[in-house]
Amino acid sequence: MKRLLILAIILLPCMASAQGNKLAMTPPMGWASWNKFGCKVSDAVVRAQADAMASNGMREAGYTYINIDDCWQGKRDANGVLQPNEKFPDMKALADYVHSKGLKLGMYTSPGPKTCARFEGSYQHEEQDAKMFADWGVDYLKYDWCTASDVYKLEQMPEVYKKMSDALKATGRPIVYSICQYGWNEVWKWGAAAGGNLWRTTGDIEPNFFSMVYIGMNQSGLEQYAGPGRWNDPDMLEVGNGRFTQNENRYHMSLWAMLSAPLIAGNDLTQMKPEVLEVLTNKEVIAIDQDPLGKQAKRIRQIGPLSIWVKEMSDGSRVVGFFSINGQPTKGSIDLKELGMGKRVQISDIWEKKDLGIVENSFSTAVPARGVTLVRIAKAK
Repeated sequence: MKRLLILAIILLPCMASAQGNKLAMTPPMGWASWNKFGCKVSDAVVRAQADAMASNGMREAGYTYINIDDCWQGKRDANGVLQPNEKFPDMKALADYVHSKGLKLGMYTSPGPKTCARFEGSYQHEEQDAKMFADWGVDYLKYDWCTASDVYKLEQMPEVYKKMSDALKATGRPIVYSICQYGWNEVWKWGAAAGGNLWRTTGDIEPNFFSMVYIGMNQSGLEQYAGPGRWNDPDMLEVGNGRFTQNENRYHMSLWAMLSAPLIAGNDLTQMKPEVLEVLTNKEVIAIDQDPLGKQAKRIRQIGPLSIWVKEMSDGSRVVGFFSINGQPTKGSIDLKELGMGKRVQISDIWEKKDLGIVENSFSTAVPARGVTLVRIAKAK
């Protein structure tokens, strides 16, 4: 661990230039296969999700990537070239199809000998696989630690991830680089220097309210490490999965937007209820996530079941999120002095799409049961 900390200190001053692929200047938005399909992913599934994203308003809302997670791999041929398995007969043709929809294709591999699902990883084939991805037309790569612990020590993580970053850059193709190693070894301190555009800060999310809350709330304190081109990643969205209520879906989407987190949907886009689509495509909430200032929200207070977060926006306004895990409606309040915007402000409720008018000194609001109230606060004109 001491060696890792020394390495991080050496790398940190070079963070911007080392990362420097100029991609993901706002958090990536898209869809990924794992949460809903796991190893049941296939060419047909991916095409259907791309069709849905291109026709249901998600593409216009900013969703771009169609990401294939684990379980696409077959075996390596005599030359070491990794072949897709029988569920993916022509990966280049699939990439071309996704691109034809105005979308981009993401792929998945591991620095270990095997992936998490025990398919072929990229160990000792990093440059070869990077070139293969580029030749296919891949636009995004998730690199998942998995069995890398069998061949590397944990303190080698920065150099292991940097190796694939260098290989991707050498292809000449712009490929967003997603580091996935579950937040071990304080990845937020060295992820950008290793070439990452985003890095997982937690273990895997599960399709239930308390898994989502636990992961989201544990992002507090990491805000200094996020910014344009380099994002903390609390894992994919579970909006529309499991038994999330509409209040809980809004809570999830709001918290990820406040965190400037990647918005990678994980539900079946072809079987989506209208109310779930409404959450995923809410333009004002997406604008919070995609704000060019790239400031991750800061939690300013935790009062029992209520968390209050504040995010600075590029136009000088603030977004305040009141998040409650209480099973009953809750009251939240904030002293406007805490926002540094004067005593008199203009407030609007984002989810309810209501102008709340001019407010002085303090603001109080009702917060739904296991839900969120999200407000934008601007200086009064």
